[in-house]
Amino acid sequence: MTAHPAPPESAGLAFAGLLRQAEAVASGEVSSVELVDAALARIEAAQPELNAFRCVRTEAARVEAGAADRRRAAGERAPLLGVPVAIKDDMDLTGETTAFGCSGAFAGKEADGEVARRLRAAGAVIVGKTTSPELGQWPITEGEAFGVTRNPWSLDHTPGGSSGGSAAAVAAGLVPAAMGSDGAGSVRIPAAWTHLVGIKPQRGRISTWPDPESFNGLTCCGPLARTVQDAALLLDAVAGPHPGDRHTPAAPATPFAAAAQRDPGRLRIALSFKIPFSGAPATLDPEVRAAVERVASVLEGLGHEIVDADPTYGLIGATFIPRSMAGLTDWATRVPDAALLDERTRHNAKLGRFVGGPLLALARALERPLQAQVGRVFRRADVVLAPTTAQPPLPVGAIDGLGGWATDKVIVGACPYAWPWNVLGWPGVNVPAGLTGSGLPIGAQLLGPAESEPQLVALAAQLEAVERWADRRPPYPAAA
Repeated sequence: MTAHPAPPESAGLAFAGLLRQAEAVASGEVSSVELVDAALARIEAAQPELNAFRCVRTEAARVEAGAADRRRAAGERAPLLGVPVAIKDDMDLTGETTAFGCSGAFAGKEADGEVARRLRAAGAVIVGKTTSPELGQWPITEGEAFGVTRNPWSLDHTPGGSSGGSAAAVAAGLVPAAMGSDGAGSVRIPAAWTHLVGIKPQRGRISTWPDPESFNGLTCCGPLARTVQDAALLLDAVAGPHPGDRHTPAAPATPFAAAAQRDPGRLRIALSFKIPFSGAPATLDPEVRAAVERVASVLEGLGHEIVDADPTYGLIGATFIPRSMAGLTDWATRVPDAALLDERTRHNAKLGRFVGGPLLALARALERPLQAQVGRVFRRADVVLAPTTAQPPLPVGAIDGLGGWATDKVIVGACPYAWPWNVLGWPGVNVPAGLTGSGLPIGAQLLGPAESEPQLVALAAQLEAVERWADRRPPYPAAA
């Protein structure tokens, strides 16, 4: 498909970033109404080709932008006051459905989920909800309910998933940042495939309320942005527990945005290309390997020590399946008509009913031993550097018409690296690692032990200062 570049005058506004837009509103340089109107115009222009949004809150967002301007004029200050952002379609927003990629006549929600509540408290204007594959199962954002979401770097390729709509919206400059969720890499994978920063925080860092936990503790909410500073600012805005949360890690000593501005110190970084065993075959693409090796060389040039060391993953995949499949079973009960679900979804939900009892309990019980086993790598290193995916972005339609096992082979073959950190509940940050020879984005992930987000953010920001990846824009940027 043909990409249509944006006129030069629109690019500065579209790609100014979350922090810059917040500063512009706070100083009176631009009004929230102007920012939100411009974002809505870009979304409308891009929707026919990119299809990043499941719903757009045109009128409500304009009303909220006007209210934000009045609040600023009255002297009120908030970190994201009047700035347009987007959330993924697995997060509750008053008056909107939470269809999570599914078909059917869903009822609108009567209350905000905790992510939306905290965004509003920070002053943000939520302009819409972004697309996700059905119940977040695949790293490809396509489905019968909404069509195909495309990658702004190549309209013939997927932006990844399951937070593919959020990634496409940010990469194309439709919004400066967006929220996604990550149950098996679903923030990090689309960040890698769209040249973004994506943070999967410590489990419980961002509340998943009204669910005490999501997908039996596998899924965390996380930000996508073009810079580390913007991702950290969004993380600060939404982080914090709800009284009903199952997981409540200790608050960081300083804001994540402050961590993005500090020197990480000299670190020992384990370069790892080991693919965790999960049953389906996976091979690392040579261009992806070369890109991650180049990132390692840059980090070494910044004074860090690079060592070859692999985490001992063992049979961690055997504990992932009961937690993920039982989570699908839970979500499948929330749809208005299960007959409209993809046949593969119905099969997985049925499997979840089988593994959701004693096997799920065993999987949970094995988490601590697995943390000890995998965590031994941090006796030798402070951070693990690994590919985010094994392959560059997949073409649109890569799993169309496939059965369950054939689908698994495609998605595991492309994305075998991210999911173990969801089992462990530990943080990881995707950073852009460059482009393939054909111009497709590649990512690398910085992985740490429990509650190590500040260190990962500081390291990512140090790398960004050299790489300046936000200077690169996709062939299909904001078109209005």
